[in-house]
Amino acid sequence: MPVAMLLLWETGASRGWWDRHLLPAPSVVAQYLVVSAGNGTLGQHVGATLARLAVGFLIGLGSAAALGTLTGLSGLAFRILDPLLQGLRAVPSLAWVPLFLIWLGIGEPSKIMLIALGVFFPIYLNLVAGIHGVDRKLVEVGRSFGFASPRLVTRIILPAALPSLLTGIRGGLGLGWMFVIAAELIGASRGLGFLLDLGRNISRPEIVLASILLFAVLGKLTDALLVLVQRRALSWQDSLGATR
Repeated sequence: MPVAMLLLWETGASRGWWDRHLLPAPSVVAQYLVVSAGNGTLGQHVGATLARLAVGFLIGLGSAAALGTLTGLSGLAFRILDPLLQGLRAVPSLAWVPLFLIWLGIGEPSKIMLIALGVFFPIYLNLVAGIHGVDRKLVEVGRSFGFASPRLVTRIILPAALPSLLTGIRGGLGLGWMFVIAAELIGASRGLGFLLDLGRNISRPEIVLASILLFAVLGKLTDALLVLVQRRALSWQDSLGATR
């Protein structure tokens, strides 16, 4: 399908089916990628985006795992913290941008915290749902074998909630890629989001399309890596998805 779309796109641009200034041919986009990769600027932009995403993702993952485990295991913590977190989740993500700029300035910390915020909620929600969805019979079996509470959590509850957690991590990573674009539109001087905005400002659609293409490819590659981790981590499951 992608190859067929590229061939149709190239044919339409070469035959003048539309204004090539507005939608240049894939060969023009590829030429820009080759030139910018050759002079090193593309690598700098890709590296900056990946670095921001990695740090923000790890912060969001760590905080979501900690709070999700706490609220999932403790009824008191759930009653106290979950309503607050659900209220914060309802706030549009871009509404946090002015506050982060006031608190953290226009540098890297505000961008990283915005990405971490986007990553946090899918992981938190899926982890809490996974813990609450653990079969009570499994817990009773663990208790019948004399498992104390810490061992019960590490040997039964968290492994049973692992599929939900990994699903949340994939969703969080997807939102992380969305949030990194918004973050890099906030005064960044490097990154694919900056490159995207630069192409718009100087009316170079091939730069915009190249940025979108790189976002798609990198997003797919990172998601494929998580799918590989998910399959290995859940190899013990005898499920329909394991056969695909």
